[in-house]
Amino acid sequence: MPINYDELMQAKATDVAAQYGDRETMLYALGVGFMRDPMNADELSFAYENGLKAVPTMATVIGWGRTNTLARANINYMMVVHGEQRLTLHKPLPDTADVLMDERVAGVFDKGAGKGAVIIVERTIREKASGTKLCTLASTIFARGDGGFGGPKDGAPEPHTLPTRAPDLTHEADTRPDQAFLYALSGDRNPLHRDPNFAKMAGFPRPILHGLCTYGTACRSVISSVAKFDPKKITSFDARFSSPVFPGETIVTEMWVDGNVLSFRCKLKERDVVVLNNGKCILAA
Repeated sequence: MPINYDELMQAKATDVAAQYGDRETMLYALGVGFMRDPMNADELSFAYENGLKAVPTMATVIGWGRTNTLARANINYMMVVHGEQRLTLHKPLPDTADVLMDERVAGVFDKGAGKGAVIIVERTIREKASGTKLCTLASTIFARGDGGFGGPKDGAPEPHTLPTRAPDLTHEADTRPDQAFLYALSGDRNPLHRDPNFAKMAGFPRPILHGLCTYGTACRSVISSVAKFDPKKITSFDARFSSPVFPGETIVTEMWVDGNVLSFRCKLKERDVVVLNNGKCILAA
């Protein structure tokens, strides 16, 4: 059956409770590559309970799997890929929190029969006690097998345009061969990232790194360079996924700084393939 546009646009979840503590905050940081050098004093505050800081992109794994508004959507999940991730921070993430989450389908766009559909899911995370909004996430899902349902064709967000000049700076981040296993402990246990047989059935020679782990690694590169290890400087972080990473490869983040707007993309050192594109990070004044 084709996508029911009206029904899908009504999909939502409200007041879904979740919590995380310093263990989850440190585990996420390790999962995106912090403390690869155990003597790195600048990174220690992301993986040590004394003076602990949360990585902004940890917002993507808070309450993982609890607000699945697409659970009853009539889409072919074998043909679904994560197209884009946007994150707006309304205040810095605390290192521990009890939160409530609201999620809704913010848009569904029909690219045509055989061309797929674009679905945007928006989630807001707020502190349970105060109601203070912490962050808003928007995930763009590309359902490759579900176009032609008769929905609107226009209106999806346009990608950020990168500068045409040479990058102002670059940062290299290696990934571990076992990194997907560590990152999976933060919530996303999709076997595509750990099971060789499952990866082969999906068309890959071996398991691929989680796209959101690549996204978090890009954030680590920004924190380590432009932000000078101060996560409060990052107020938004958006990127498009363009190609998978195999664990063990080196992610090179190219950055352009124009005032408080940092543009970025990520390439693989070994294969010269762009894996994250059209990146945009807004820096605090």
